[in-house]
Amino acid sequence: MKRKLNIFLARPRGFCAGVVRAIEIVEKAIDRYGAPVYVRHEIVHNKRVVENLRARGAVFVKELEDIPDGAITVFSAHGVSEAIEKNADERGLPVIDATCPLVSKVHMEGRRHADQGREIIMIGHNGHPEVEGTRGRIPGGVQVVSSSEDVLRLEVRDIKKLAYVTQTTLSVDDTRNIINSLRERFPNIQGPELKDICYATQNRQQSVRDLCLHIDLLLVVGAQNSSNSNRLKEIGVEKQVPSYLIDDVDAFNEDWLGGVSSIGVTAGASAPEALVEELLARLSTLGEVTIKETSDIIENTYFKLPKILREPIEVQ
Repeated sequence: MKRKLNIFLARPRGFCAGVVRAIEIVEKAIDRYGAPVYVRHEIVHNKRVVENLRARGAVFVKELEDIPDGAITVFSAHGVSEAIEKNADERGLPVIDATCPLVSKVHMEGRRHADQGREIIMIGHNGHPEVEGTRGRIPGGVQVVSSSEDVLRLEVRDIKKLAYVTQTTLSVDDTRNIINSLRERFPNIQGPELKDICYATQNRQQSVRDLCLHIDLLLVVGAQNSSNSNRLKEIGVEKQVPSYLIDDVDAFNEDWLGGVSSIGVTAGASAPEALVEELLARLSTLGEVTIKETSDIIENTYFKLPKILREPIEVQ
């Protein structure tokens, strides 16, 4: 007799508007200018996305010096520092910037505070491309904190002239705790409200919290180096649900299903829906499956492409 498996499919899940825009920028750049188009770093953190774009003619490089003179250059959705932008400009590289508009908003907030004489603290993870890009966009740089303990170790120039910004892909709960610690230690600190954290991050996290009320196991489809995907798994762990972050169906382990009758499935903001569909197909071979989509949240955010890709192609 086949086992019965109830699958609760999170909604929203997968691609956010910033990721859709970034991928579309690379695709349209290839269509318009022809291959190869060079992309600094992974356009988004997902192997399948990168492989698909590579097959179309995108070349992913670590640094600008890996890009030939005159080659069409795309900056990833995570954003870049002003030094990298200046370097590209000095080399005359034709650049198309795929930085997520919500990340650009963080850059603008940080610069505004810096212009007003405030020292900037960033809530985020050192080494993450978004954090490194933001660090290089704010005059005077930033101090990065990842925990309330980090807040206690901060040394600042003037406790009355401080502001904070946040990495867009962090857990709302983690951010709330760190913000509370910052405000407790530095009562005059200025910064955005929690609602200013990326809408997609909040929605995907809330959908996982809702899922965890009904499931015995949580599967998060996303890359191991994807910050927002890792946060989704961590929420499941916090809710005391066995939780796994898997790159694709090949990373799924049937042994996880022992004693499990209800499975929650979601995907990080840079994971394509095809990966979810492949996982569901695999689960469907393991029992009598019923699939129910949760939540009534509908995302209809759309970010415009850069002007250079919206203009009609000139016919020579």
